[in-house]
Amino acid sequence: MESVLGRYKNLIVLACVLVAQVLGLAVQVKRTTDTESSRLIRIWAVNTVTPFEKVLHWVHSGSGNLWHNYFYLRGVRAENRELKAEIERLRLDQVRLNEDAAQARRLQALLAFKEQFISQTLPAQVIGSGGSEQSRIVYIDKGQHDGLKPDMAVITVDGIVGKVLKVFGSTSQVLLIDDQSSGVGAILEKTRLQGILRGTSGGEVVLERIMTDNPVQPGEEVRTSGGDRIFPKGLPVGTVTRVGNGSDLFLSIRVRPAANLSKLEEVLVVTKLVEQEPTQLPTGPVRAADILAQRLPSVPDKPPADTDKPKPDAPAKEAANPAAPAPGKTSPPPRADVTPNPRSDSITPISPKSTGAGATVLQPATAHGPAPAPVKVADPILPVAPKTKPAIPPARATEPPAQNGPQ
Repeated sequence: MESVLGRYKNLIVLACVLVAQVLGLAVQVKRTTDTESSRLIRIWAVNTVTPFEKVLHWVHSGSGNLWHNYFYLRGVRAENRELKAEIERLRLDQVRLNEDAAQARRLQALLAFKEQFISQTLPAQVIGSGGSEQSRIVYIDKGQHDGLKPDMAVITVDGIVGKVLKVFGSTSQVLLIDDQSSGVGAILEKTRLQGILRGTSGGEVVLERIMTDNPVQPGEEVRTSGGDRIFPKGLPVGTVTRVGNGSDLFLSIRVRPAANLSKLEEVLVVTKLVEQEPTQLPTGPVRAADILAQRLPSVPDKPPADTDKPKPDAPAKEAANPAAPAPGKTSPPPRADVTPNPRSDSITPISPKSTGAGATVLQPATAHGPAPAPVKVADPILPVAPKTKPAIPPARATEPPAQNGPQ
């Protein structure tokens, strides 16, 4: 080792001096671009380290893909089987629910039940709240000038809010459902038990008039029953949070409202309700041609022809034949058995035997002017006697039957 360093000592020193000089120049020299300037030593360092960083990134991404695509997804096949079974079960439930819904509509149509539907709403903005904590009241910027009336339902996208209590000129007072004096007809979605939704002094909402022998579980949805004639049936009210024994007969059910009553900004006022009878769904199969006939646009009917309006060539025909009747008017057909008398205004009958069909009759000149043009006699119109059945004389008992053959 010492012999190598001693032999190439001058060359090694020269190489080290050259490398140090190049590094010094690289630190001092800057490469300027359009956006920034960088030292040459930094550019060299980046170009040197970049290939190693690319190799490390490829190894890291490859190992990550291997973990996520194989080891991490080992249980995906079993989960996929479970999801497929769940989908099949939900499809069966959907078919059953569709049949139940169709049967319910048929029964409602049979019993002439009516349902209320929201047909018109008015958006309003909350501009204030009640002055005391005991009163759960808000004010909106719509009033009598906008067509609002007391006892109109106020809702949001999430659920019901309250009802219009008082109406002023341009504002209205809304009583929230968590007020002590409020009352909303409610029904539990699963058990179909009906009660009254009221507020408490602490700002909570409770469902009253539910007997203790009825099973009610927390998490059950509560909806409007429509019995108060203010809110339509089926609107979301809230969710049951706690069930307790309020008294010996009724349960104490706490309900969390679906709408956030403490953060109301925009609401909808139901201004019009429509009562409709449920329509019965078709039970038989529906053809594709019937569906296409309902969806495709129909061809408009052809307008009726205007018979009173003369055709463009009508004047020329009238000039050629002035005796022809006007368009739109009918004249009686000419009779072949009569001809005008030249000496008087009476009509002299002509026998159809003397004048054949298709013959030309020359009419004599009258005293008022020259003789008219010869008129061609049409086929004679003879009266036809109605056909009557000949009377058959009653057969005589003594008379022998007639013989058609020779005697």
